[in-house]
Amino acid sequence: MKIEQNVERVLISAEELSARIKELGAQITADYKGEPLTIVCILKGAVMFFAELAKEIDLPLQMDFMRVSSYYAGTKSTGAVKILLDLDEDITGRHILLVEDIVDCGNTLAYLQDYLRNRGAKSVNICALLNKPARRRKDVHVNYAGFVIPDEFIIGYGLDYAEDYRNLPYIGVLKRSVYEKSDN
Repeated sequence: MKIEQNVERVLISAEELSARIKELGAQITADYKGEPLTIVCILKGAVMFFAELAKEIDLPLQMDFMRVSSYYAGTKSTGAVKILLDLDEDITGRHILLVEDIVDCGNTLAYLQDYLRNRGAKSVNICALLNKPARRRKDVHVNYAGFVIPDEFIIGYGLDYAEDYRNLPYIGVLKRSVYEKSDN
């Protein structure tokens, strides 16, 4: 089965992704110049974006990883955030930039901002490849947003449906027939 057969349409091309990530990297470089920065990849969905973004940030920086979940293999958030992998390093006094694939409901990132501030971070900001404000339940500010997208179920460039489609080189819209049959 060819994975692209379940893509309704391409929403953001590989070329558009690359150009926007370069712009985000330049802005982050300018904003954090001279500051101790740690970028934190929210696994698994942000890994492709994180790797490309890190190459575009022209600063000494530390990298760390967290794995959290609020979806548990479905298409709708449960609202409960569970930390599956925590940071390895002490973040006291450091600026933290959470790198996320998509801000949807906002539950996960609101939770993580509070969690990391309570651990002594100097600041906790958000860089998201995709921002979907139509579904927001928590008031979270996305400091660096790649693209604002409509309320559709998207896949590719790290984003998945039941762990599939992450390896698409673009952001696509998943055909409704794929996820409606399993969510009912």
